[in-house]
Amino acid sequence: MTFNYLTGVALAIVLPFTALAAPEPADPARQTPWGLYLTSREAFEMKQVEGDKVLFVDVREPVEIMFTGFTDVVDKNIPFLLVNPSQWHAEKPVLRMEKNPDFSAGVLAALKERGLDKSTPIILMCRSGGTRGAPSARALEGSGLSQVYVVVDGFEGSTAKDNPNGPFRSVNGWKNSGLPWGYQLNPDKIYMRAEE
Repeated sequence: MTFNYLTGVALAIVLPFTALAAPEPADPARQTPWGLYLTSREAFEMKQVEGDKVLFVDVREPVEIMFTGFTDVVDKNIPFLLVNPSQWHAEKPVLRMEKNPDFSAGVLAALKERGLDKSTPIILMCRSGGTRGAPSARALEGSGLSQVYVVVDGFEGSTAKDNPNGPFRSVNGWKNSGLPWGYQLNPDKIYMRAEE
């Protein structure tokens, strides 16, 4: 009788997360070695149920977060790419973004700070779910982590190309899913560059 009760409790805990699985992206550039994907709503639900047993990382550049918004549900902002204000990206006419050399070490340090190990589920979220989501996960390959999820629709979501007012990110994503967010940043969670 005890075995059946414990099995039922275990299934009640595990089943919601096996059901939480966004489909694998068709584009290989958006796929990861772990093959673990969540929508923003699924990421929110996982964090609500598992709490501090999950590490939720926003991989966006902190300056970008200042203008696009933030959710305090995130545990830590560890940018995958950082703006280099001294370099121009001529193809995109914007400032160049370069890989954060401390990204992987930052994720591992965040686990350690919270008393978590490499078996901890880690959720990575970027702006749209594509450009930095899977690449940031691939940057963690070989670090011994066993569960790295990518939020496939990101913080701002996909672009609605048929919008008469212009191409706005209004299709899906954290901001468009009724999840908590705002423009007030939490200084304890935002990445700060070391003083030179």
